[in-house]
Amino acid sequence: MNRLRTIIVDDEPLAVERLQILCAAEPVIDLVGTAGDGAAALRLAQTLSPDLILLDIGMPKMDGISVARAIALMERKPAIIFVTAYDNFAVEAFDLDVVDYMLKPVSADRLNRAIARAAQQKDMTAEDLAADPADADVAGEFASEFWVSHRSELIRIAALDIERIEAERDYMRLHTGGRSYLLHQTISTLEQRLDPLRFQRIHRSHIVRRDLISGLRHEGGGVWHASLRNGDSMRIGRKYLADVKKLAGK
Repeated sequence: MNRLRTIIVDDEPLAVERLQILCAAEPVIDLVGTAGDGAAALRLAQTLSPDLILLDIGMPKMDGISVARAIALMERKPAIIFVTAYDNFAVEAFDLDVVDYMLKPVSADRLNRAIARAAQQKDMTAEDLAADPADADVAGEFASEFWVSHRSELIRIAALDIERIEAERDYMRLHTGGRSYLLHQTISTLEQRLDPLRFQRIHRSHIVRRDLISGLRHEGGGVWHASLRNGDSMRIGRKYLADVKKLAGK
């Protein structure tokens, strides 16, 4: 596994020191610099071209979210792992395609898992681009995973593990493996992020993974239901009926 050239960014010296100690135990990490504010972080990123940035969010003048947005415009974008004391920026953070979002105080085990994800992402990106850059662009059109808040942690859910999605006011409930998690996002935005070859909008409040739809049933009076493999039945909205029928070639 290739080493990750890494920068630590935090305005608290003790937080930087703690991450330095934890990173020293990670054989894949090659620490190349530290910064105490957002502007300095951008200068280092442009000068050193790191593979990974461990980035605080709550910093004066230029916060971590602003830094991540600026880095997203760079030609060679390093992976970002947010390290913060606040959990209320998670949705905004993952919209920026960060690798992970860790809450302080960070444990060695938690950091190890986040770094492993960053290393895997770097290896996969290099392989994809070497094979065919055009294919890599197509693969990036739709989300492959989502991060959701659950109790005191953030959980990664693979898009293909999601069985169905149900709208609950300003939140979406993602059903997977007999459990469900809330994601703060509109159903229209979420629909655009999902691969239409794998997911089907059947109602203004419901999206279903296509391979779980086992049949379509007409109840009379123009009312149709989608039968799912687990025995559930979900009503199909009139607006979406024509698209759903295309699953059956109708």
